[in-house]
Amino acid sequence: MSPRENSKQRILEAAAQLAQRQGSAHLSLDAVAAEAGVSKGGLLYNFPNKLALLKALVEQFVEKSSAALDKHLHRHSSQPVALEYFRTAVEEIDRRSPLPSGILAALSEDPDLLEPIKNFNRELLDRLSADEAGKADAFIAFLALEGLRAQRMFGVDALSSEERELVLERLKSMLGGS
Repeated sequence: MSPRENSKQRILEAAAQLAQRQGSAHLSLDAVAAEAGVSKGGLLYNFPNKLALLKALVEQFVEKSSAALDKHLHRHSSQPVALEYFRTAVEEIDRRSPLPSGILAALSEDPDLLEPIKNFNRELLDRLSADEAGKADAFIAFLALEGLRAQRMFGVDALSSEERELVLERLKSMLGGS
């Protein structure tokens, strides 16, 4: 990784951590620069404004989600896309790593910044549509999993662990998993 890429990555990680800790409303370029250990000029060299930083956070989230799904599909190429999407989504939800707070920050700043997520989801739904026989079940699983992800992101998880496992087992069964 080049020094510039390393600097960009540190800035993105700092922005995500700040948004996680302090909320998206408190995400300022000065605070991000301090958290990343770079000058404000160094931050502005990589991201000329807050919108550019937020756009990069959203794009990074989409890239990571896409790479995780592709990795699952490559490892289990004989499995249906819907089942591998299920496994990928559950892993991401279970990981308990910092929430994608950059998404919340982008949403609060400019909802149009979420367009890459909408596009990724549309492409995913198109891939899930390839299996005509299981299309409805795949769409139901998509909505349920994205609902679980959204509840976690907004900090409003309503299901108990047992209820969540019941839902996940049913979804997995619907998609042909054992």
